[in-house]
Amino acid sequence: MVSRRSNPAVRTKMAKVYTFEEVVKHNNKNDCWIIVFGKVYDVTQFLHEHPGGDEVLVSATEKDATDEFEFEGHSNSAKNMMSKYYIGDIDRPVVPVKHVQNPTQLQNQSSGVAMKIFQFLVPLLILGLALGLRYYGKKG
Repeated sequence: MVSRRSNPAVRTKMAKVYTFEEVVKHNNKNDCWIIVFGKVYDVTQFLHEHPGGDEVLVSATEKDATDEFEFEGHSNSAKNMMSKYYIGDIDRPVVPVKHVQNPTQLQNQSSGVAMKIFQFLVPLLILGLALGLRYYGKKG
C-alpha cells in the first residue's frame, strides 16, 4: 500500500528543493507544475495525454494536489508514470494547508442539510394538517 504522503515510484537522490512560491509560478497550459506526495512534477508535456483533460492538471496547480490525486484513485501504473515528470521536492513547511472537499463530501453535506429541513418541516406539515382537519371537521 502506498503511503498517503510518499510515492515509492519516485526516488530522490539529492533532489532539488523548490519553495511553494517557485512552484506556483508554473500554473498554466504552457508551464504546468503540480505538487503531489511532497514532490514537484513538471506535467506540461503530459497535459495533452491526461485522461481527465488538461484543465484537471492546470486546476491542480498553486496547491498541494495530493488529496485530489488520492481521491481519484490513480492506478499503480499512473503512479509509476509520475517519475518521468518528477523534478524535485517541495519545501514542506511553506505549503499552505488547504482543505479540499471532494464531490462526495459536498453531496453528503447538501443531503444532510436537506434532511434537517425535512425533519423540521414534516412535523409542521402534519401538525398543520391535523389542525386543519380538526377545524374543518367541527364545521361540518
